[in-house]
Amino acid sequence: MKNIVLIIGLFSYGMLGCIGTQTTSTTTQKPSDAINTSMKLNGSWELADIPGARVSVAGLYPVKKPVITFDVNDNKFVGNTSCNNFSGLLVVYGNKINFNKSMAMTKMACQGEGEPTFIDALKKIDSFTINGDNTLSLNSDGIEILRMVKVTK
Repeated sequence: MKNIVLIIGLFSYGMLGCIGTQTTSTTTQKPSDAINTSMKLNGSWELADIPGARVSVAGLYPVKKPVITFDVNDNKFVGNTSCNNFSGLLVVYGNKINFNKSMAMTKMACQGEGEPTFIDALKKIDSFTINGDNTLSLNSDGIEILRMVKVTK
């Protein structure tokens, strides 16, 4: 009798473990669409606007604007805050993106509020939208936080 109770208990525990690890997806995007969306991200993008900011981009970055270069094939990004360089692992699927996973940055002393404004915004980003082929909106909870333009050489 003890063995039966033990077996039933283990079986129930195992079933609860399976239920607890189930995941559901609300995304209807096909994997090929996700790849096509993320591939459009490849290349360099320069900051054009910080919607809702009290100071203009030109005021925050009088000498050099921040730039991010995405390499979707190698799953990495590199950039410059207008003062310090940064890089990290690119975590992107479809239009979902995350800069918090593993970002490294140089630590030169920088003047003004440009760098902290840009880095704080990057940490909030959870998705992106590419408008046409040359405007990138980096969003947080569906609200545009940073607007960038494609750098053409």
